[in-house]
Amino acid sequence: MKFKFSAALSAVAAGVLLLSACAGQDSSSPAATGSSEASDSGASAVSTDSVGGKLVILSGNVGGKTPEGNEKFAKALGDKLGLDVTLDKPASDYDQKVLTALGSGAKYDLIEVSDLAKLNAFISQGVVTDVTDFVQNSPVLSDPSVIPTAEWDQLKGKDGKIYGVFSKFQGATMPIVRKDWLNKLNLQEPKTLDELYDVLKAFKEDDPDGNGKADTYGLSTSGLYDIQGIMSAAGLKYRYVIKDGKRTIPYASDAAIPMYEWFAKLVKEGIMDPNFVTNDTAKMRNLFLSDRVGMITYWDAWVGMFNNLKKQEDPNTTFQAEGMASIPAADGAILMRRGDPDFWIIPKNAPHPEAAKKFLEFWQTQDGILLGSLGVEGYDYTVDNGVYTLTDTGKQANMDHGVPFWYNSNVKSPFPALPGVEDAMALSKKYATLELSLPTWPDAEKIVTNYALKAMSGQMPAKDAVAQMQKELKDANLIDE
Repeated sequence: MKFKFSAALSAVAAGVLLLSACAGQDSSSPAATGSSEASDSGASAVSTDSVGGKLVILSGNVGGKTPEGNEKFAKALGDKLGLDVTLDKPASDYDQKVLTALGSGAKYDLIEVSDLAKLNAFISQGVVTDVTDFVQNSPVLSDPSVIPTAEWDQLKGKDGKIYGVFSKFQGATMPIVRKDWLNKLNLQEPKTLDELYDVLKAFKEDDPDGNGKADTYGLSTSGLYDIQGIMSAAGLKYRYVIKDGKRTIPYASDAAIPMYEWFAKLVKEGIMDPNFVTNDTAKMRNLFLSDRVGMITYWDAWVGMFNNLKKQEDPNTTFQAEGMASIPAADGAILMRRGDPDFWIIPKNAPHPEAAKKFLEFWQTQDGILLGSLGVEGYDYTVDNGVYTLTDTGKQANMDHGVPFWYNSNVKSPFPALPGVEDAMALSKKYATLELSLPTWPDAEKIVTNYALKAMSGQMPAKDAVAQMQKELKDANLIDE
């Protein structure tokens, strides 16, 4: 099947803002991307032999956006697979639901997970199935054009075996700048910490929005969320780094003190949004969209979302969001944070493991990707002579039923990429790496976040904050040095 798209639709199709994150996950939620021509080479390679029986899925992101939509999604999935599908998609507290399900012995065939630390814990507890042989022998999953071979390393345990299968492609976070403000003020994209300071100061003081009022900020973040693109300037990576066999947390090292002092200077001079400590991501995004701030730190996929939203509001807008590479360290290294992958696990007690495997192959094919992105034909979208049109329900779903982006290079979206997103994701693919999520990180993160925010906001001298951070981490046996 060759995809075609309606020009009138392309501007509308992907333009609905999702101001709340996906349930239980720190994930991007953009519209699908790609060219308007698709290849049949990504079509289903799953055997037509019916596995038969049932399939029971616990999902955080995959499925419909409403109870009705979820029911229709499960029915459509079941029709595709020839199975009776039950799709359990909790409205809230998804992570707790997963832990409860695995701890209580609840019977699911597939569970969606988005935390590598949890995967390692599940492997240690012996509650997740080794799928190495299945992946390696699958004509779909072993195809590097469907999932690049190196990606599987993310889902391996310490024993080198594979314990999960990807649900979607996960991007990275980065500084996102108002490119139109840079142009208006005759500024270049900053490449050093000093240049970044100058740009942010100009965004604060030089009236970039042209309203004659001193009502703009240079930078806003959401707490400690995604400042990796700036901390890169000191060569500091978030979460754990193993150094000489010892657990270290770079954000809790003495090398982080000058960086916290740099942020405190922004706060003191009114360059940084003073609410960054308490912001949620929706508030941060809204500041950016309402011309109140010139730079935020967020997901690559939102570059396209921001540009498309403003274009929908005003076709003549000058608004232009652009993704930036992280600020290089002294040695030229660029550290960018790639999000933990979203993936499926098969619990050890799955009642229908063969049905689960059939789904896992299907999910990476053209039919599976269409269902995971556009949704259910006749409900979320229609097709007339090869022209795809989203329904009102489909527009609200924003072409994200769990798979806004995917690995399979043979499958293209029927809609064009949103402005700026391809360049942003190219930076992610070039520079972004995963962080090390040890089981102790959730406890360590609370300590790091508490004192880092106090230092950044000027509530506590950075040197004292880091010293206290180190003391509490060592006392709790969360770092080795």
